[in-house]
Amino acid sequence: MAGQVIVPPLDPELVPILEATKGQIPPLSAETLPAIRLAVQQLVETGYGLGAPDLTAGGKVRVEELQVPGPEGAPEVTLVVLRPAEGNGPWPLLYNAHGGGMMCGVARLELPNYVQFVAEGLAVVAAVEYRLAPEHPDPAPIEDCYAGIVWAAHNPGELSIDPEQIIVIGESAGGGLAAGLALLARDRGFPAVTHQVLICPMLDDRAVTPSSQMLGVGDGTWNRDDNFFGWTALLGDRRGGPDVSIYAAPARAEDLTGLPRTYIDVGGSETFRDEAIIYAQRLSQAGVSVDFHLWAGGYHGYELSAPHAAISRATRQVRDAFIRRALTS
Repeated sequence: MAGQVIVPPLDPELVPILEATKGQIPPLSAETLPAIRLAVQQLVETGYGLGAPDLTAGGKVRVEELQVPGPEGAPEVTLVVLRPAEGNGPWPLLYNAHGGGMMCGVARLELPNYVQFVAEGLAVVAAVEYRLAPEHPDPAPIEDCYAGIVWAAHNPGELSIDPEQIIVIGESAGGGLAAGLALLARDRGFPAVTHQVLICPMLDDRAVTPSSQMLGVGDGTWNRDDNFFGWTALLGDRRGGPDVSIYAAPARAEDLTGLPRTYIDVGGSETFRDEAIIYAQRLSQAGVSVDFHLWAGGYHGYELSAPHAAISRATRQVRDAFIRRALTS
């Protein structure tokens, strides 16, 4: 039927997992946001029910929290830093902005995914605790992220990092923030970002692609209503209009030249699919080296809810191989 938006089938191994998690988290709204934030915090603390994660990797990693200067006139920014317990560096910096739709989540949300690189002596990881919308709308989240990475690059000795080897990485909203950071670093001339790793990134507030419209309530995680709520929390009345910064919604950037080597992956059955595909294509057309992976049958966040599924293991294996090459190149 002309005009019909068709949702590709889910990976068969994911179907029962998604069905089992339906209804556990209520639809996003101003009323439910506090409870959702608390639920996410509890998931982080319990390792998504698998036990509290050991960010020290059995003593191979030192974990600390640092307070660094925030944007001008704004509060300090917290960085959660993982660095090898042995050696003096300098190491590459893997700088992480967490997911959560711009409205929830904490800096430690994705750190378990990157501990291995620190434990192996390949990197220092710093995750930024940025202010959340709607209490702190754009540009607070992206400027907090930028303030943290600027401090790190200006003070490499504090973190034992090489300021010429910085990788920005993020998932979902964090993927959008990582893309915004790469644009900011290019346009402001600092710091030097060598790679961006964008995992199912939240890039476009305009919701004009088929995938941005294909999931309704009950159809999966992060559907079109969640997306509308998240972008409105960040941008308010500007959402979808002409006055949205490219650093808040990187898909709006007309010039993508001069950006760092890029890795993008996204599920084939999720809201952010099309904007990720388009961004990867436009980056490549702008002369940027791009590794792009579309994982058939993946819904938003499948790796977290189904870590042992074959598609999740394959996704992590391919992505981790890219990160490892970036850290050792």
